[in-house]
Amino acid sequence: MSAETSIWLNQNVLVGFTDKRGHAWHYRAADQGDESNHYPGAVPVEDVKRRLFHWQAVPGTVETTIMTPDGVTHITDPTRKTIVRPDTGKILGVFREGYEPHQYDEWLLKTVGTILDDDLSIGSAGLLKDGAVAWVSVEVPDSITTPEGVTFRPNLLATTSFDGSSATTFKRVVTLVVCDNTRAAALSENGQGVKARHSRYSGMKIGDARKALGVIHSAGDDFEAEVKALCETAVSDPQWAKFKDLYVPVPESAGRAQTIAVNKRDALENLYRNDNRVAPWAGTAWGVAQAVNTYGQHIQTVRGAQRSERNMLRTINGDIDKEDANALVVLSKALAD
Repeated sequence: MSAETSIWLNQNVLVGFTDKRGHAWHYRAADQGDESNHYPGAVPVEDVKRRLFHWQAVPGTVETTIMTPDGVTHITDPTRKTIVRPDTGKILGVFREGYEPHQYDEWLLKTVGTILDDDLSIGSAGLLKDGAVAWVSVEVPDSITTPEGVTFRPNLLATTSFDGSSATTFKRVVTLVVCDNTRAAALSENGQGVKARHSRYSGMKIGDARKALGVIHSAGDDFEAEVKALCETAVSDPQWAKFKDLYVPVPESAGRAQTIAVNKRDALENLYRNDNRVAPWAGTAWGVAQAVNTYGQHIQTVRGAQRSERNMLRTINGDIDKEDANALVVLSKALAD
């Protein structure tokens, strides 16, 4: 089962700019004497450090115990080490000796702090998987609305882990405010992320990071151009039907796979025609992209995790970006026929 219950999320995820975008789904009013994890404006850097990143991961040994004819024997593997959260005693990962943990306060706060300027603020920060994964999202304080009616907020997502699930990564993303979907800043662009491996020789040069990521405000220009191009790409009803056939083919044989495919197609159709997060752009490539993205983040079945945890992990590891890009590739085939 997931560690990310609503109680965990309220204690280990800090959410900013609630005056502009409302509360997260897991919000609960703070009990008397408790400290709220929601902020009407930006999340203070000191609060992130005090409430989330107040601990340092430490290395430990890898040992096992076996029974031999001579009795109990303890064996230590000198080529491996654990990464431990000392305040809870949780073992977050097991690695080869050369692994170097990237401490959250140094890599996600000090590094991000050098990128912040007067127009950039922390919009969210959090811990997942008992503290094995962390992120800090830097945002512009005001949302942007395109001429096509799409409202979004550019972000710089900084994330790392102690369980081997991801390298330390800085990448540009945007949050679609109307439905809290997350998308890559420009799906067709490359080089919009910077990664550093967890090794003793790793390092993040801020100048290089700035050069690769550009100024965060440019994410707004890139995404606005993408929205414009997709909204100007017409999709007829027969082309929408062709897209569904290619994207979610229905097996001929009755059974679970057929039921899942039919249900997914029905859900996509309902989003495309009736949902205010998607329907205003039906008949365009943006509407198709929104249907797929909204389905993946808000409707698709989630097992063994809270939806918000799953969505954040998929944002961190790039799965959402891959699905969005794949949907547009499939759509291009439907439009070409």
